[in-house]
This record gives sequence, C-alpha cells and structure tokens, in this order.
Amino acid sequence: FWVLSEALASYASDAQDPPIQEGDRLQAAVSLVLRARPNLEVLLIKRAKSERDPWSGHMALPGGRRDYDDMDIVDTAMREAMEEVGLDLKLLGRTLGRLDDVAPSSPHLPTLTITPFVFGIGALATAHVASYEVAEVFWVPIDELRDPVALSTVEILLPSGPRDFPCYRIAGEVVWGLTFRIITQFLEIYPHLELEKTAAATRSTLKGGNPPDHQSPPAAEKEPRA
Repeated sequence: FWVLSEALASYASDAQDPPIQEGDRLQAAVSLVLRARPNLEVLLIKRAKSERDPWSGHMALPGGRRDYDDMDIVDTAMREAMEEVGLDLKLLGRTLGRLDDVAPSSPHLPTLTITPFVFGIGALATAHVASYEVAEVFWVPIDELRDPVALSTVEILLPSGPRDFPCYRIAGEVVWGLTFRIITQFLEIYPHLELEKTAAATRSTLKGGNPPDHQSPPAAEKEPRA
C-alpha cells in the first residue's frame, strides 16, 4: 500500500491533529478499509434502523464520534471499526493516510466534522456485525464501484420536498450522501492503474497471509453475521 500512502501524504498532509471541538460542531471519524485481494475491496456497513440514528438504515463506512478518551482522531476511527465490525486496525491494519474532511450539508443533521482515514489490511482479514448499530457488513470490489453502471441517482424525500442525489448502486443497496462523497473523493485520487500496482506489490507483505489462488467474486460480498 505504499503507493496509496505516498499519495495520501501529499494530498492531506496536515500534521496537526484537530482538537476536540468545544462548541456546536463535533468531531467524528470513519475508516475506509481496503482489503488486499487481487481486486482491492472496500469495507462498507449497512446501519441498523433506529429512530435515534439520523443515518438509520443507510450504507456507510465504519465510524462515529470522537470520545474524550481517544488519543487522537485516527484513534477514533480505529476504535469505532473495532466496536462496529470487530476489525482490529491497530493490530491488523496499516494507516495509509487521510482524505479531506466532510460535513453534513443539511441543517437537519448533526453539526459534525468527519475525517475519513484510509487503512490497508491483509487478504484474509474478516469483519462481522459486532454492534447493534450495524445490520450488515459488505466487502465491495473497487472495480464494481468504478463501473459506470454503478453510478446512479436516488430520490430522497426531504422536509422541503423530494430531491435527487448522486449515488452508487451496489449489492442491491444505495450508497449516497456523505459516504458517496468520501468514496468518490478516494476514487478520483487513485486511478485504476495505481490500485492494481498497490494490490500486487503488497498483498504478501500484510498480516493475514497471501490471498487465495482464486479470484475475488465479481460482486460485493456480504460477511456472515456473528
């Protein structure tokens, strides 16, 4: 994953970790986890339906709000991944860098600044539903997200009326909103050739061993529930 790490270092190289916000805007972090299969895979979750969750039932990246016990914002991302999908990024992962912060654009959503971090993990690493906040776990091949067929729109009913938003349609699910913006940002930075080189050069160096001889399935793969 050294190609991605180098690119991220120049893309989002702010070494100063943002402090915990004392005002109205809170901090959160999400993990864009790449599994080193022949075709790199991205970890996605489907959030459980809950009246208390503003993103209830949405496709998302593992993540959540920063706690005061977190050493820094990347620690938030790793803690949330462990809590939500049982993936120990401190032990099994490699921190590759960060993307640009994003924030909800709707006044009806919490005032959060969300920092996306990119992690690499070995081919045999697995994730599972480890929290009541998560309904399902998916591994989605990069090529599936890059396929023009996956790019679409979805109509969302807002308080002001229905509105169309860009989205990805994968595994029978719709990825839109903040998660769409983060994934799109990632795909725009790293062209297909760089992703192929990264996977080929690093699969055998990561914890989790070498990938199996067979190719990854062409469609998104659901992890079994714990």
